[in-house]
Amino acid sequence: MKSTLRVGIVGAGGIAPVHIEGWMALGADVAILRRTDAGALADRYGIRIIGGLDELIDAVDVVDIISPTSTHLEIARAAFARGRHVVCEKPLAASAADARALIDAADDAGVRLFPAHVVRYFEGYRDLHERIGSVGTLAELTFRRTVGAPDSAWFYAEDAGGGVIRDLMIHDIDQALWLAGSVVEVTATQDPPAVADRVSPPVSAHVTLTHANGAISHLRADWLEPGTPFRSMVEVAGSDRILRFDTDLDPAGADPYRAQLADFAEAIRTGSEARVTAADGLAAVAVVDAAYASLAGKRPITF
Repeated sequence: MKSTLRVGIVGAGGIAPVHIEGWMALGADVAILRRTDAGALADRYGIRIIGGLDELIDAVDVVDIISPTSTHLEIARAAFARGRHVVCEKPLAASAADARALIDAADDAGVRLFPAHVVRYFEGYRDLHERIGSVGTLAELTFRRTVGAPDSAWFYAEDAGGGVIRDLMIHDIDQALWLAGSVVEVTATQDPPAVADRVSPPVSAHVTLTHANGAISHLRADWLEPGTPFRSMVEVAGSDRILRFDTDLDPAGADPYRAQLADFAEAIRTGSEARVTAADGLAAVAVVDAAYASLAGKRPITF
C-alpha cells in the first residue's frame, strides 16, 4: 500500500462533499469521475476530475461509489476486475442477490468491500452498542428517522434501487441487526403505498422485525416536506433498563463520515476487520428485500 491512499469518487450527489472532505482530512489523493456537478466539486475542493470510469479505476487504490443504488453492481465489478478496493454507499445493492454477487466478486479478486453504513460511527449509536448488555434481557427496540424528501427522481423508483425503506430506513435496519442480532420475521406497511413503482412524498414506512433472540424492533422512516430537519431516535428496552439516543438532544460527537473512512483505510492498511463488513451490508439488504415482499404480499415474511 502506498503511503498516500489514492481514492476515486464515483458520483456527485448530495453525499459527495462529506466523502471528499473525509478522505482529504485523512491525507488521501482524491479524484472524481466526470459527471453532472462533478466539475463544481472538483473546483470547490481542488481535486482531479477524470473523464472515464476505466481511467479513474486505473488511477486509484480505492473506488468510493456514491452513485445511485442501481449502478453499484456494475461499477464495483469493474473496480474489482482491476484489483481495487471498494467503498460503497448504503444500500450495498438493490437486492440481496446483487449484494451477494458483489461480495463474491470482491472475494474472487482478493480485495475489500466496505458498505458505508455510517450510523455505526455515530458516537451515540456506538455507545448504545457498547452498553447493550446492561439492559438485561433485550425486549424491544424502537427507531424513528425523519428527513426532508430528497431531490433526485431515482430515490422514488423502488424497482430502480430507491424507496424510503431501501434508502432511508436501511440505516435503522442495520442498527437493529447490530444491536439485537439476526431476524426471523419481517412485516412492513407504507403510507401512501407506491403506485406503479413510484413513491410520492410525504411518505412514511413502518417495519416490525422479530429477532431470533425474541426481541422486537419497531422502525419508522419518513420522507417529509423539503427542508424538514433531520432527526434520528432510538430506544432500547430490556428487563433491567432502557437506553436512548436522540440526535436532537444528544451531542453530535466526532464527524462520523471521517471516522468511517478512517476505519476503512486502517482495515485496508492492516488487513483487519472494519466495524461494518460486507456481510453486514448483505444482511441489511436481505431485510429490505423481505420488507418489500411484505408490502407486496400484505403479510409477514419469515426467514
